[in-house]
Amino acid sequence: MRVAVVGATGAVGRTILSVLEEREFPASEVVPFASERSAGREIAWRGGTLRVEPLVDGAEEGFDIALFSAGSAVSGEWAPRFARAGAVVVDNSSRWRMEPEVPLVVAEVNPEALDDHRGIVANPNCSTMQMVVVLKPILDAVGIERVVVSTYQAVSGTGQRAIEELHRQTEALIAAQELPPPSVYPHRIAFNVLPQVETFKDGDDYTTEERKMMNETRKILGRDDIGVSATCARVPVFSSHSESINVQTREPLSPERCRELLASAPGIVVVDDPHNGRYPLAIDAAGRDEVFVGRIRRDPSHERCLNMWVVADNLRKGAATNAVQLAELLVERGLVGSAAR
Repeated sequence: MRVAVVGATGAVGRTILSVLEEREFPASEVVPFASERSAGREIAWRGGTLRVEPLVDGAEEGFDIALFSAGSAVSGEWAPRFARAGAVVVDNSSRWRMEPEVPLVVAEVNPEALDDHRGIVANPNCSTMQMVVVLKPILDAVGIERVVVSTYQAVSGTGQRAIEELHRQTEALIAAQELPPPSVYPHRIAFNVLPQVETFKDGDDYTTEERKMMNETRKILGRDDIGVSATCARVPVFSSHSESINVQTREPLSPERCRELLASAPGIVVVDDPHNGRYPLAIDAAGRDEVFVGRIRRDPSHERCLNMWVVADNLRKGAATNAVQLAELLVERGLVGSAAR
């Protein structure tokens, strides 16, 4: 099985390669692709090295699976080319997520959606991803009417340049040096909180990130009747997104029963002993593939509402790990290769 990793030198692309190796994905060959300026670089993998190739005409030929993390523009052009050449594409960008004929899939939530793929499968937004993993067991048990979420998103979600910007600004502030001007974010991120993730489109008071969370959640869960409201903020944390989620259920659900549901669900770890300082932390989720949930408590303003705190590594479960999980499911379900078309 030949696997292409497109965008292999970016933060998510490098993580995809690591996860493929860690999970011993059954690939006979892995070929990393990146921009022309990265072509020729070597990446350590499985005790050897992989040579980064450029995306040029004919590069798409001969692959079974292509894992994309190269941005919407690249995905818009190259994902269909890889799909036409016979590969199943798992794309991390926002380009294909809301296309009606493209399944938007989280491994623990709606794997059956893979069966309807037409060559391209979309990976959700990282913030949406960790939230729906927690919402699905609740939806199945008691139904959901409404979700209100506030996110506290790590800078790694923006990419390597954002990580470097936070590092430079933090060093300058600690050393009482002149701050370099921000270039990735509109304002200083070090020791600050920015109530804006991504951009505002004309006439919309919600950012594109917030719109993604609202729209993608309903598509993944298959429920257009669930109300979703999101506020997304960027915080000076290197890795792992945190979320405060308020869930209004259709039937009553106690905090105790909610903990039981989530503890028995795939991909979730419940850490909920706040009186002893035990709750999900960004530093504890970093490098892990699970979604962590705690601070599960009754909303005193509504008898059918619960509050909870959800944390996950945005580069792993929020992107790379789910992409590899989807590749594994595609293989397991016989959805790869000419026989699956």
